[in-house]
Amino acid sequence: MTRKIATLSVVALVLSIGVLAITGSAAPAKKGADRLLKNVQTKGLKFRQIGRMSFATDGVLLVADRGNGSVVAIDTGDTGSATPLKKRIDNIDTLIAGALGTKATGVQIVDMVVNRINGRIYLSVIRKQDGISALLTIDGSGKVAAVNLAKARHVRITLPGDGKAKVSNVTGVKLAGSRVLAAGQSGREFASKIYSIPLPLEHGNSAAVYSTETFHVAHGRWETRAPIQSFIPVKEKGKTYIVGSFNCTPIAKFPVDGLENGAKIKGTSVVELGSGNRPVDMFIYKKGGKDWLVTNTDRFHHKRRPIGPSQYWGCRVDMKYLGAKETNEKAARRTVKKKKGPEGMEVIDVLFGVKHIDQFANDKVVVLRDTKGKLSLEPAVLP
Repeated sequence: MTRKIATLSVVALVLSIGVLAITGSAAPAKKGADRLLKNVQTKGLKFRQIGRMSFATDGVLLVADRGNGSVVAIDTGDTGSATPLKKRIDNIDTLIAGALGTKATGVQIVDMVVNRINGRIYLSVIRKQDGISALLTIDGSGKVAAVNLAKARHVRITLPGDGKAKVSNVTGVKLAGSRVLAAGQSGREFASKIYSIPLPLEHGNSAAVYSTETFHVAHGRWETRAPIQSFIPVKEKGKTYIVGSFNCTPIAKFPVDGLENGAKIKGTSVVELGSGNRPVDMFIYKKGGKDWLVTNTDRFHHKRRPIGPSQYWGCRVDMKYLGAKETNEKAARRTVKKKKGPEGMEVIDVLFGVKHIDQFANDKVVVLRDTKGKLSLEPAVLP
């Protein structure tokens, strides 16, 4: 039985059940990680409000700090072998909460990602009673450990606000070739933002910022305030785009090459998944000779628009829709009362109840599943 920790330091969260070693100042630098990072800091990392995450390369973890509008890149040093998750771990919320010295209802799990090098799972979490942010790991056996942030090699990039307005939210961060892209919110009229940070990521540096305008198909109008909730960078005919989704749930693409700082980008909505949904995660996999875009959502109006056994559900969309000629007002709409339709859009049964999902290898994923209020961590294979 894991014994509870009585106190938690804001500077460093250390769990009695184990601490994942992070490359510190006394350890040799990782050449791979140092290709991505510049002016690396070796102590004192704190998160005001930890947010969404993704892995870059060489064990570098990109983490949004929603509390102060910044992006943090951590050299985890996690490039060695590990045991991937092979079977379901029940009551994972209870295990996490016990390690944090609280109850399952006292922990907010913000995001989950998988290190594709070895399958180790990372969680960004917040303890509700005092707002402390923590970065946890779970191995294939279900052992929970904490990243020792006080000794983590890291860089922080503060995102620019809109005039006097600060960045009020950072909804995602991803590596895209020779830069890191982030999405967020700042200002009022053109509040939806895309940020571009060149590599190497330099501590203390800032980013270029672009404002977005998007046609929300379900609402029937162009909008500028709602931020991109989930996105992935894609290449199309040699050009880089952000493919992102918003609440209620249009999927749109935004060109991000050759833009001047401060530019306004008009997106192209290509698919509408249905109103009353909030997208959470997004990625691409290959199956049956096709490239599929997968997104899972939280149907916050689930009682009004039932589709299955849970408010959490997911679907896949044939990537051919990204090049569709019928867009914006005429964008293809998912048939909301059926699991399939139109052709190339279908609900994935294995994603019912899934609050978070991340790829391990193509169609192999790890899911954080809600079953009647209890959370489990499971490996799964997409159809």
